[in-house]
Amino acid sequence: MNLRNEILAAADEHVTSGAFLNGLRTAVSYPSESGKPEGRDALNAYLEEILTQSLQDMGCRVDRWDRWDGSDNSFLLGTRVEDPGLPTVLCYGHADVVDGHEGRWAAGRSPWEVSVDDGHWYGRGTADNKGQHLVNLAALRLLLAHQGKLGFNLKFLFECGEEIGSPKLAEFAAAQQGLLSADVFIASDGPRLNAHTPTIFLGARGGASFELTAALRPSSYHSGNWGGLIRNPATTLAAAIGTLVDGHGRIQLPGLLPESLPDSVRRALADVRIVPGREDPPVDEGWGDASLSPAERVYGWNTLEVLALGAADVDNPVNAIPGTARAILQLRFVTGTDTNNLESRLQDHLDAMGFGMVTARLTTVFPASRLDPDNPWVAWASNSIAETTGTAPAILPNIGGSLPNHVFEDILGLPTLWVPHSYPGCLQHAPNEHMLESIAREGLKIACGLFHDLGRAQVPVPAHTLTAAHA
Repeated sequence: MNLRNEILAAADEHVTSGAFLNGLRTAVSYPSESGKPEGRDALNAYLEEILTQSLQDMGCRVDRWDRWDGSDNSFLLGTRVEDPGLPTVLCYGHADVVDGHEGRWAAGRSPWEVSVDDGHWYGRGTADNKGQHLVNLAALRLLLAHQGKLGFNLKFLFECGEEIGSPKLAEFAAAQQGLLSADVFIASDGPRLNAHTPTIFLGARGGASFELTAALRPSSYHSGNWGGLIRNPATTLAAAIGTLVDGHGRIQLPGLLPESLPDSVRRALADVRIVPGREDPPVDEGWGDASLSPAERVYGWNTLEVLALGAADVDNPVNAIPGTARAILQLRFVTGTDTNNLESRLQDHLDAMGFGMVTARLTTVFPASRLDPDNPWVAWASNSIAETTGTAPAILPNIGGSLPNHVFEDILGLPTLWVPHSYPGCLQHAPNEHMLESIAREGLKIACGLFHDLGRAQVPVPAHTLTAAHA
């Protein structure tokens, strides 16, 4: 048995023996909710007792920044330099979790205890993100145990605020570019294409949320006496929204779209099929841009969704024309979309369409980013995963949701490879979040294969990047 296969066999045994599950149980027991003040103590303990210890056991120097620059985010960086001439990988994970939703889990489960049922490992953080970064930490430890070295330099960054928007992560990365310099970024978060398909995604869509308000008068007026005489704000707002996105989900304003779908993205998505899981809704026929495949609509294009829409009291309507109507919309967008001056451009559009009485207000914007699917690192990672699993992975130019990928691609200038160890039905952010044992097992082997190949095989690193700067 060659060394690679020996390490893969050890990864399989690490799951079979229960060792990985035991580590996951310990990690989940820390209620590290970043959205709650009381979660701060659990986060600090998780950093110190789990992550610092694990990194130091691998021979890493550990640096820590608590509540960096006065923010609600803390950062932990483990660094192991074997040789400045070797390639350097930057890994990433987040120690925080969302609200545990205690008392709302099925079968009386606690979010802070891992419950095992038919290959499902239930617990808050099992999928997002403790289970995923524990897979990668376990793979690194197995590599060291079997060959005494990694064969590359390692930097592993953890943050404590991903679930609250990664406050100050971009500023931290910009300030610490020397410490975080690397040749490639490899991390695990988000879902695979589906439970059975190994996946690489290369970035994330951005998001822009905005509010549309038609505040026409302070009071409501009798619909019989005033109908046909005064403007209805709900009717007006619905029509205004229709100039942005039609009733079939097709964006109507060209300024909310990228110029084109790049050929490299189209090729990457050509064989990707959206197959909903058992608990997922079916894909609606006739929804969205009919010129695009379902995969292209989610992973390669923009969507505009109405998240909330209201006027008066819909549960207890009265015979009156409301005075105000309000809607919250969100644009999910890919790279190549112009979001500069978005609020003023939206307002100018509404004014030009005769809806000057509707006010647009931008609330949040987070950027999109993605690595070109033709980048040689993508083929390298795909070949490694195919060798490990016997299956070519799905390559998604970006996930439909959001992650702070722009920090690593745009600020640090790294090729970004995300290899998720979860799936769309994992119920992250909801009660009954879980990790599948099958994905944990395969994911650990995939991670072992990737890290082994990074240290042993020829990797696509430009020669000028292999400098002592990685120290």
